[in-house]
Amino acid sequence: MLHGDGARDGAPRHGAVPRTGKLVIVGTPIGNLGDLSPRAVAAFRATDAICCEDTRVTAKLLAHAGISKPLMRCDENVIAARSEALVARMEAGDVLAFASDAGMPGVSDPGQVLVDAARAAGVPVEVIPGPVACITALVASGIPCEHFFFEGFLPRKAGERTRRLSQLAAVPGALLFYESPHRVAATLASIAAVFPAREVALCRELTKLHEEVLRAPAPELAALVDARGELKGEMVIVVAPPSVEDELAAVSAAAASGAPEDRDAALAHDIEEALAQGKSASAVAKELSQRYSRRRREVYGLVLAAQERIGGR
Repeated sequence: MLHGDGARDGAPRHGAVPRTGKLVIVGTPIGNLGDLSPRAVAAFRATDAICCEDTRVTAKLLAHAGISKPLMRCDENVIAARSEALVARMEAGDVLAFASDAGMPGVSDPGQVLVDAARAAGVPVEVIPGPVACITALVASGIPCEHFFFEGFLPRKAGERTRRLSQLAAVPGALLFYESPHRVAATLASIAAVFPAREVALCRELTKLHEEVLRAPAPELAALVDARGELKGEMVIVVAPPSVEDELAAVSAAAASGAPEDRDAALAHDIEEALAQGKSASAVAKELSQRYSRRRREVYGLVLAAQERIGGR
């Protein structure tokens, strides 16, 4: 059927711009609302809906900017299940944004799942840069940052946490960790046990009124935090790079203990533990390939083999 301007149904009219759906990843403040950029505000205004970890947190941010948009909860528990429907909306022409509770989505954050799904489907992805807690902490700590490694959250169990820290001992740069207030004392104790000679900084409440950066040799900082009791706020831990002596000791220890075999055994253990927790094969492969710096396809094969082995027990 032809319309008065000669356009057919479903075809754009003369001079009209075809509607193209996309995913917009929006960085948001890590504490101080003054860090919300004009570009982030404009991006939120231009979207059809906003995916977020906690609708209450994002609603407050939007209210501060005078924006009203539909919000959809997409935290780590539901985002994988909702990704297909969200991608379908973008393929149909909707512009969707994703915002974390704070900071840059995709950095130790469920937003990475949606980015992967969008790119796999050929949906355009636009990133609006914003504050990042780990980089802010690294700069605030004063610890040398020519090279650094972001780990995210360490394992909760003490033995696994110590083992992972030992694996990171040879990394030739600063180590960055996120941690929750009620676990930070235990984590600092583990860091002190593995890195007793290194400087460590604990950065909390970054960009907020009660921002604090505590820095000392690892054992001293662990003792200080333990004596203060439970702290409040978001936590970032920065561990100084190894000294030349540390690097030589790590190489010698790896050669003496057969580290490659130990590392393979650790990977196999972590695969079985993740599968026991009910995680999907693809999710396990993605997480552990990053943790062990191995190719995802290789780790995925090990995960499938572990599934068959477990199923045959």
